[in-house]
Amino acid sequence: MLRRHRFGVPALLIASVYLAVVAGAAVLAPATGDIGALWRMTLFTEVDEDAAVTWPNVLVLCAAGLAWAWALWQSLRGPLAGPPPILDRGVRRLRAGLYAAAAASWLLAVIPSWPRGTEILYAMVMCAVVEWFQPVLRRNLRRVAHMGTVGVLGYGGSAVFAALDGPASPVPDGLPLVCVVAALVWTVLALRAQWRDGRWRRATVRYGIAALLAPLGLISAGPLLALTGDLHLDAAGAAVGTLMLVWLARSAHELADPPRQPAPPAPLSAQPHP
Repeated sequence: MLRRHRFGVPALLIASVYLAVVAGAAVLAPATGDIGALWRMTLFTEVDEDAAVTWPNVLVLCAAGLAWAWALWQSLRGPLAGPPPILDRGVRRLRAGLYAAAAASWLLAVIPSWPRGTEILYAMVMCAVVEWFQPVLRRNLRRVAHMGTVGVLGYGGSAVFAALDGPASPVPDGLPLVCVVAALVWTVLALRAQWRDGRWRRATVRYGIAALLAPLGLISAGPLLALTGDLHLDAAGAAVGTLMLVWLARSAHELADPPRQPAPPAPLSAQPHP
């Protein structure tokens, strides 16, 4: 498995070190009566002072840590090992944009104290991805011509509204919601295009679908999770946040996978001679 990907060894090393640190913090939390270190390493937020140091809470935080370790492995392992394909300028540019978007989505999770800056950065990078995505598609898909317009409306508008956000913001309340819907529509169209293009694996597209649907499930289950405390809601949100990171990173990896070899023809069945 390690040699199957170009950077499999360093990716596994980084993910393993992170898991080891999380495991150490999980062991120390009940012994010291302080859950703060484990909380910060898995949820990347300030500790809830009311959170009790119990084994159920420790296990919930460890589950969030497992999700982040998996995301580290998926995003850092790189394309499949083997002779890299010759990529044109458009594909190289899209790969760079997808990696930048994955990094920005990671920053959104680990720097919660700077939300506006990371939101603007993520939206601007995704605007670039929107512009560079459509030209690399192999097939002339229906409605693909509208992808750029919808995506720029969604992510470009989100960047502008995030920059203007404030007590005296001139932005009407309904416009940011329009941008959110436009970004969701672009994501649906992008996933549809990936499914039919042939260069992206089905598992990658499913990560994207999960990244699209999981927040809706989290919103629906939010009131129920909130009854058990903020910890469960924050842990679920952290796990959901890893899905977009994995989708973006895998989408970039697979553009540089070695060319797939055609399956060998099935052997002809032996026929008796008359």
